[in-house]
Amino acid sequence: MNPLHLGFIGTGRIARALIAGLCNRENTLIFGFDRDKATLDSLSADYPLQPAGSIAGIAQQAEVIILAVKPYQIAEVLAELKPLLTEEHLLISVAAGISSEFIRNNAIETLRVIRVMPNTPAFVGEGMTALARGKMASDKDVALACDLFRSIGRVAILDESQMDAATALSGSGPAYMFYMLDALSEGGKVCGLSYDEALLLAAQTMLGAAKMVLTGKKHPAELIGDVTTPGGTTEAGLKVMDDKCVRQILVETVAAAAARSRELMK
Repeated sequence: MNPLHLGFIGTGRIARALIAGLCNRENTLIFGFDRDKATLDSLSADYPLQPAGSIAGIAQQAEVIILAVKPYQIAEVLAELKPLLTEEHLLISVAAGISSEFIRNNAIETLRVIRVMPNTPAFVGEGMTALARGKMASDKDVALACDLFRSIGRVAILDESQMDAATALSGSGPAYMFYMLDALSEGGKVCGLSYDEALLLAAQTMLGAAKMVLTGKKHPAELIGDVTTPGGTTEAGLKVMDDKCVRQILVETVAAAAARSRELMK
C-alpha cells in the first residue's frame, strides 16, 4: 500500500495534538509548513515531521492537506494554494466558522473539502471532533478523515449546518469545563480543602461522570436521580443551581458561542 502523504499548513496547538496522535500511524508521511519557523522547528524536533519551506511545498508533497490556520488567514492561504490544487487533493479545514463552500469557492470548483472542529483534549487523546462533508467530498474521504481524527479521540459526523453548534459546544466546551472545575474547587476550598485537593476531587469526578454518560446506558437526568437522595446533600446543592438558573446560563453560553461562530463567517 502506498503511504499517505499528509501535509499541515499551520503547526499550532491543534496541529501539534493531531500530529502527536498520528505520528505512529502506519504508512503515513507527515509534512508541515508554518510561517513561524521556530514553531515548525520545535514540532519537527519532537515528532517525525518533515518541514516544508512553503505552502507550495505542502501542495506538491501531500495529497491530504490539513488547514490548521486561524479563520482570518484562510483566504490568504487559499490564494497561494489555488494554482497548485488538483482534483487529487483532499483539503481538511479546522478553521472555526469557515464553510466548505467558502473554501471551495476560493480554491478550485472540484476541490474535495472536509470541515472539522476538534478540541484541546486531543492533547491527552480524549478529543472530540465534529466532522462535516463538503459538496465534492466522497464517502471514502469522510472515512479517511474519521480515521485520522480518531487518533486523538472521538468523531461525530454532522451536517455542515450543525457545525456552529458543534463549535460552540465541543470546540469551546473545554473552557466551560475548566471554568466549572475552577469554581467547584474554590467551593471545596471554602469548605476546608486545599485548592489542589479540591481540584483533584472535582476533576476526577467530572471525568468519571462523563464516562458514565458515554456508556449510553442512562440519560443524565436518570444519573442525577441515582445520586440524589431526598433531603440529602446532593439535593441541597442542586437546589442552589436551580435557584441561580445555572442550567439556563449554560444553555445561553452555548448559544452565544454559536452566534459568534456564525458571525465569523460574515
